[in-house]
Amino acid sequence: MHKFILILLLVFTLFSCGTDTDTGEFTVGSDYLALSNKVIMIDTVTVEMSTINFDSLVTSSTSRILVGNYDDPIFGKVKSNSYFQVSSSIYTLNSSGSDTDAVNYVFDSISMILKYDKYYYGDTTKVQTFDIHRLLQKIKANTGESDFYNNSAFNYSPESLGKMSFIPRPTQKDSINIKMNDEFGEALFQKIKKREVTDLDSFTEYLKGLVLVPETSNSSSVIGFSAGKSKIRLYYSKYKGDADQISYFLDFTIIDITKQFNSISLDKTGTLLQNLPISSSNLSSSLTNNQGFIQSGTGVACRVEFPNIKQFKNISTNGAIVNAELFVKPINNSYSDKYPLADSLAVYVGDNLNRISGTLVNSAGTTVYGILNKKSDEFNENLGYTIPIGAFLQKEMLKQADSRSSLILTLPSISKSVNRIVLGNQKHIDNKIQLKIYYISY
Repeated sequence: MHKFILILLLVFTLFSCGTDTDTGEFTVGSDYLALSNKVIMIDTVTVEMSTINFDSLVTSSTSRILVGNYDDPIFGKVKSNSYFQVSSSIYTLNSSGSDTDAVNYVFDSISMILKYDKYYYGDTTKVQTFDIHRLLQKIKANTGESDFYNNSAFNYSPESLGKMSFIPRPTQKDSINIKMNDEFGEALFQKIKKREVTDLDSFTEYLKGLVLVPETSNSSSVIGFSAGKSKIRLYYSKYKGDADQISYFLDFTIIDITKQFNSISLDKTGTLLQNLPISSSNLSSSLTNNQGFIQSGTGVACRVEFPNIKQFKNISTNGAIVNAELFVKPINNSYSDKYPLADSLAVYVGDNLNRISGTLVNSAGTTVYGILNKKSDEFNENLGYTIPIGAFLQKEMLKQADSRSSLILTLPSISKSVNRIVLGNQKHIDNKIQLKIYYISY
């Protein structure tokens, strides 16, 4: 027993300073049901935090048109353009009457109808302005690929086919209607009327695609619209002299969601993240005011490492980590009604080059998440995300190789949102990351 205590004290010298350790009875898994051992709780293990930036994120096939821009007080200038290809199930005008009726049809107007999907981020009390532009090249993935990314882009005409300034109401209204250029609508109508456009191929040769671009002069919010329910509607009618016109319309929708993606950019100039390195490296939280950063859409993520975890093997000849909880806290005043906290964190396992090997799982192989504790207290000490990492640390402790894995923290819906969060490291004054490890010797 004296030998065990001496070894334990030796191991503690490898860890950072922290609170005192505790002992107590602990109920363990089936491998230890016959035992009733005391379990040591250790909360002084070093946890290193840094920020990384993925090369790219797949943003196609998400079924969300994400468009807007805002100046984030912490992260910088966020902007999202949305590219898409539209098509129709039919390329003929109404033919319910005589075949000669088509010659009497006239163009009325054309609009883009964007259906809110209730997602928004930023300040929706301010005016936002969108422009519609025509693509100069077809939406086509790179050779050998089928996806499009947050840094993908296509050339488009500088001419605006439609502009709208509005105050977003994503939870109160159904949609917005952007009136498009009459010349554009008339030309498209004539192509169909004259049977110069008759199918998807001839249509996409004429109209390769469109992009929604927010004006940078208005920095307020990023809004989500349903890709499956939004459309371009072309209105036309049959002229009947003095009688009332009979109105018709032809819809063009995003039938192929693989040809719709969001190009999301982040200008980090003047922020703590402006020196964020390439994707295979990381920016230590010691260089960013003891903070780690996460932002969906732009690929910013938080890396957490446990450099001394293998030293637990020296505590006892036969021992195991039976449970461990990581508690990460958002920085006070970094969140608000405009920048709300997500209900959970997605957690991945990565290597030293930030390559993802899979999601974090428990001992049963089930994916685990960081769950937000919203219990209020005077100093927000209980506000944060609890992540069970016992199985991960046990595996890391038993590794024979010198390499070690890290945890990569991101937010859910990483490919179709711009939510963000700022977390404190072990040296942050108010919002320290905490790790409690329960170790049993048998």
